[in-house]
Amino acid sequence: MHPATAKWYDRRDSVFIEFCVADSKDVKVNFDKTKCGFSCLGGTDNVKHENEIDLFEAIDENESKHKRTDRSVLCYLRKAQPGKAWPRLTKEKAKLSWLSVDFNNWKDWEDDSDEEMGNFDQFSDMMNNMGGEDDLPDLDGADDVSIFFSTFYIHK
Repeated sequence: MHPATAKWYDRRDSVFIEFCVADSKDVKVNFDKTKCGFSCLGGTDNVKHENEIDLFEAIDENESKHKRTDRSVLCYLRKAQPGKAWPRLTKEKAKLSWLSVDFNNWKDWEDDSDEEMGNFDQFSDMMNNMGGEDDLPDLDGADDVSIFFSTFYIHK
């Protein structure tokens, strides 16, 4: 048995864990007040994966859910105490080789405020009003933002 590779991130009311197992079968996810258990068969060779996590804080096991896709199993853990940040997923500080932070989805929500969002909107307006039409490259109607940025930086 091998633990599945997993990524996690924190939100105000919940914690998300993504178990990265392609083509998973026989998926079992168990939510307990202070634990999360995961097991499945994965890949074309049906490797048995099993993970047991002692959670940093308590969750509402009745409101926690999971969803399987062809690439992974995403678990939504509803916090028992919403609004309390989790500095780590596990109760113990030990580093687990199969667990990492999902920085693509991580958000420092603790510092969010309506005032800061207003400042962001003002900043966006300022950025949109800077420069003229002549400063931007001709995109020939392309909708892809990445084409815009790669074209913009190549022309600079």
